[in-house]
Amino acid sequence: MNPVKSLKAQKNELGESAFQLKVLNDEVKIGKKLPLFREKLEDIGLFPLKPTKLEIFQINVGKMCNQVCKHCHVDAGPDRKEIMTQETMQLCIDILKKHKFSTLDLTGGAPEMNNSFRWFIEGIRAVDSDIKIIVRCNLTIILANPKYHDLPQFFKKHKIEVVSSLPATSASRTDSQRGDGVFDDSIKALQMLNQVGYGIEGTGLNLNLVYNPSGAFLPAGQVSLEKEFKRVLKTKFNIDFNSLFAITNIPISRFLDYLLVSGNYGAYMDKIVEAYNPVAAVNVMCRNTLSIGWDGYLYDCDFNQMLDLKVAAKAQHLRDFDYEELTNRSVIVNQHCYGCTAGAGSSCGGEVA
Repeated sequence: MNPVKSLKAQKNELGESAFQLKVLNDEVKIGKKLPLFREKLEDIGLFPLKPTKLEIFQINVGKMCNQVCKHCHVDAGPDRKEIMTQETMQLCIDILKKHKFSTLDLTGGAPEMNNSFRWFIEGIRAVDSDIKIIVRCNLTIILANPKYHDLPQFFKKHKIEVVSSLPATSASRTDSQRGDGVFDDSIKALQMLNQVGYGIEGTGLNLNLVYNPSGAFLPAGQVSLEKEFKRVLKTKFNIDFNSLFAITNIPISRFLDYLLVSGNYGAYMDKIVEAYNPVAAVNVMCRNTLSIGWDGYLYDCDFNQMLDLKVAAKAQHLRDFDYEELTNRSVIVNQHCYGCTAGAGSSCGGEVA
């Protein structure tokens, strides 16, 4: 059964980033001493880890969500009130007007639940009509309230790329991870997106799905998963989509809680360390991404953001934005980084190796 409250609301120790970092480095809880991630980077001459260039501007516009998913690294939910203000959004718009990023990636929570969500996208399009805008939509939000029913049309109007989680092609597995009724609503939302052209070849409206495992194991190969998802969704529901991204669950927040409660923590940490791939390490997303928190603070990636590991720079907030300093910073790493370098690697865009 899915939780009904966030770890934060439950006053669970894992609701605090400092405690999560302590657990990630706790040899007793893991059951053995694991090599430090930085040591793995040193072995291949990649430490300190440096950005290649700043391409992706990823913004968490708030932790409020209509779902409470078991694996959520954001610990998002209806009880989370952290929401980006228009003032902070304007700082983002000003930076995007001044500096060239290829991609704007909007995430949450459910980003659409921020009351200024549409204002923000319209403001971004006003200063840059070409930037690729990604919205990480959980699908069920489209059906959650009549005010969201026209989201497919809004996305189409502003040339938004939609990226949505769907951990399985069955209701039982999807609902066990994301909540009762989520699969059925997700299917309806995907059909609504298809109806306006999303996922249909030749429209230019990209609809991509995200798969992440429902247990303490690494995802299967992205190519084979995509073929299977396309076959089942087309056959059973007449749904089309463009690509599927396979993402490894990072051992933080609710997934870390699951690992500890289920007794799988040590084995999972051992698994992702054993699966470390130096090629994936070279291509980790933090090398071309800047992550912005709902309150305007800057991070190397979405996972570091949830662990409150701010960028190693004097300019740690949007109001002090220093493009050159951020381009030349050292990326902060810790033991959770093994998740992004295991097997074929993992990023917000799927495999990296």
